[in-house]
Amino acid sequence: MTTETFERELLRGSLDMIVLSVLAEKPMYGYLIQKEVLQASHNQVKLQAGTLYPLLHRLESNRLIRSRRDDDGGRKRKWYELTVAGHRRLSAQAKQWHNYAECIRKLLSGVTEAPEAPPKPA
Repeated sequence: MTTETFERELLRGSLDMIVLSVLAEKPMYGYLIQKEVLQASHNQVKLQAGTLYPLLHRLESNRLIRSRRDDDGGRKRKWYELTVAGHRRLSAQAKQWHNYAECIRKLLSGVTEAPEAPPKPA
């Protein structure tokens, strides 16, 4: 793992929450969601379109977000926003993640870095 990005497995379980959290701020279209996630994560989470759009479709199918088309300004965009169910899900997930992070923090409290390899026998 590099210091600039998180491992894929670590992100996989939190992508829904990440997207819901940025949509809790205001309605956004896909590119803005990508940009906001990147900025809010200090360039550690870069959502590719191939990951984001299927995720948005799934969240919409689950009625956690809703979309609307905006044809103003010549460019057609699909805007996404949280539903009441989406706000509830985000709140529940945030509570779980805060509890989980606190548990991991406690478990790792004495760990600073990986120990050096043991010395080779002479």
